[in-house]
Amino acid sequence: MDSKITEKKGDLLASFAANARQYGIVGALIVIIIVFQFLTGGLLLQPNTVVQLIQQNAYVIILAVGMVMVIIATHIDLSVGSLVGFIGGCVALLMQDMHMNWILAIFAGILIGIAIGVWQGFWVAIVGIPGFITTLAGMLVFRGLATTMINASIPVNNSSFNAIASNYLPNILGFWGPFDGLSVVVGIIAIVAFAWMTLNNRKKADKVGLEVGPISATYTKIGLASAVILFLTYEFASSGNSSQGGIPIMLVIVGLLVLVYNFILTKTVFGRHVYAVGGNRRAAMLSGINTKRVDFSLYVHMGFLSAIAAVAILSRLSSASAATGNSFELDVIAACFVGGTAVTGGIGTVSGVVIGAAVIGVINQGLSIMGVDSALIQTIKGLVLLLAVAIDIYSKRKR
Repeated sequence: MDSKITEKKGDLLASFAANARQYGIVGALIVIIIVFQFLTGGLLLQPNTVVQLIQQNAYVIILAVGMVMVIIATHIDLSVGSLVGFIGGCVALLMQDMHMNWILAIFAGILIGIAIGVWQGFWVAIVGIPGFITTLAGMLVFRGLATTMINASIPVNNSSFNAIASNYLPNILGFWGPFDGLSVVVGIIAIVAFAWMTLNNRKKADKVGLEVGPISATYTKIGLASAVILFLTYEFASSGNSSQGGIPIMLVIVGLLVLVYNFILTKTVFGRHVYAVGGNRRAAMLSGINTKRVDFSLYVHMGFLSAIAAVAILSRLSSASAATGNSFELDVIAACFVGGTAVTGGIGTVSGVVIGAAVIGVINQGLSIMGVDSALIQTIKGLVLLLAVAIDIYSKRKR
């Protein structure tokens, strides 16, 4: 009996250790939110402020879900900020100067992003130039092209295009008291779906003999996620008015990308190959994995997501400028490392970088509400990044 109790305690401790980093990031985010909620006099968690937080920081999550795969495979992409500026300028020129339909202009921008990803993937995977050097060159090249192409700024006057970043889903269910009905229904569905998927994944893992850990940890995970979804549901349901729903269109776009890329990274052969290459590239090659194809595909994905981020930023700002995207790569890389992605590769999750992006976004938003100088904001974010990497290195040495 004692041996079984000891074994059970050992399993519990092992599970806690495996999830400690993820829970630690969530705990840090909660602490940061509480601190800024106090420092801003309660303004941080106002419904409209939360919506603005999502709309203004959507580009970080969009780019981070691609960057995490690149970093897992031991590469880096320093060009994403310049790509956002260049592709955004191309889309703006197509709509304003060539009078292209806004939907066709978006597809053209996506094709440009994919073409750039093919270009950079060629140099990394086929020629063998390290991703750091290739994308550093790309950062300079595409920033220069954006500056040459955009003299001052290109205003975008298409109301349908600008609505992507500023509008909400239509309020098709009306108001339930003071709350937007659609937001309430979507929130309930999200909670039920998350709980079902979490329990179903546990059941499948247990069926094939994988380590699943104590059921209490699973219930804790479901409880934390449900609390977050309930909070966001309240915020969105409270932000609606008589003409629009409370769920931002940009949140729907970001949510779909997160779900798709989480599936790619965790449920597909390509995702397993990314982790294998990042864990041990030589062993992956010996096991028959085409590492060049993996590297090439990663930069194609990064080009595609850069185009999506460019459309999001262009829609929010309603104009393109040569300076758009400056320092975006720093926020994106910081979100990955703060979210638990290992500096040495092989470790990282889409859910982790979403939390990391939330940390960066809350810091940006909270300090901006407080009126802190932008230079000091950069300093604070740099210290947060340094701390996150130091924790990662320390935990590895301790193990």
